[in-house]
Amino acid sequence: MKILFIGSRLYDDIDWYVREKGIESVLTESNEEAINLDLPDQVFIVPRGMDGPKQVALMQNVDAIVPLIGIDPPLIDVAYMKEEVEREYGIPVIAANVRAVELTSNKINTKEFYREIGIATPEYQILTGPDELTIDFPVVLKQGEGQGGKDIKVARSVEDVEEYFEDFDQALCEEFIEGSEISIEVLGFSGEYVALPPIYKGETTIEGTHPLNKVKTGPCMVDGLDNNLVQHAAYTVARNLASDGIFEMDFMYSAERDQLYAIEVNTRPNGTRYLTTATCGVNSLCELVNMAIGEFSLANVSDKLEYHYSTEIPIGNYEGPLPNEPVKSFEFNDFVVHGPKGYQRVTARADSKDELKKLVEKIT
Repeated sequence: MKILFIGSRLYDDIDWYVREKGIESVLTESNEEAINLDLPDQVFIVPRGMDGPKQVALMQNVDAIVPLIGIDPPLIDVAYMKEEVEREYGIPVIAANVRAVELTSNKINTKEFYREIGIATPEYQILTGPDELTIDFPVVLKQGEGQGGKDIKVARSVEDVEEYFEDFDQALCEEFIEGSEISIEVLGFSGEYVALPPIYKGETTIEGTHPLNKVKTGPCMVDGLDNNLVQHAAYTVARNLASDGIFEMDFMYSAERDQLYAIEVNTRPNGTRYLTTATCGVNSLCELVNMAIGEFSLANVSDKLEYHYSTEIPIGNYEGPLPNEPVKSFEFNDFVVHGPKGYQRVTARADSKDELKKLVEKIT
């Protein structure tokens, strides 16, 4: 079995699994100084875009293509490549299709999609100027495209909105929901979808604290919220997107209203994947490989499910004990260190809250 992987930044997360499965790995990357280029069996440096990876896939006669892209801008090019390669050459590409990317890569499209399928989302309006605002303060101002908190502002006054419009001509404005932030991964392939356990990402803040600066925990345990409700909502979204790969969704739960709100959905690997793996034993990136080799199914995922308590802590530069090899696998470790130097995080798991507390004290 030979698989082409596109993008090297996330490859070290699955290199151990690719080798365990006896897969011949081919990787394309546009940056010749990128990390992890020493890990695959073959590496090809190609220009940006999807034409280079497509040509390598055909030249190398690969059995499947697995894009490992964790940012939004290239996803639409990947989607067009997927549809062409699957149609013209019969090579499966484990990624979202064009429709799914178009619906999820623009927050305005996503809002309209939620409404169409009956999923609750915060009240919103599209502003072209501050004087059009009708939603009560505080409000959240966003651009249609962007990730990781980019171009997002919590506005508490007209002056805040006016300041935002000094940089932008349009804004997606939604009501600020005070409550719990929740993330969940859904895996989908060939019409089968499975929602993994939800992750708790902390409470909303007027200051707009970035998720990377919060302590996160799994599974999500929020008073008054049934995790089955989150999983059902996430499953409904994924089923209506009708595509393949990883779907990462953000929700907000308002205890005051007893209401779960859908915020956004991404069709790519996400920042809470380590917590999900730690919590339930299912690694979403490894499942992309399983989709490529024909080993993904609801039954197989269910058989892997475990139940742990987990937490992710921002630590800057990790100086604690080293994990076992392979260092990115929870099959061989009870903690994993990830992220670049200066912004590292530790994700740890245990079978009880007390054991997790002791482990965190030991490694931090």
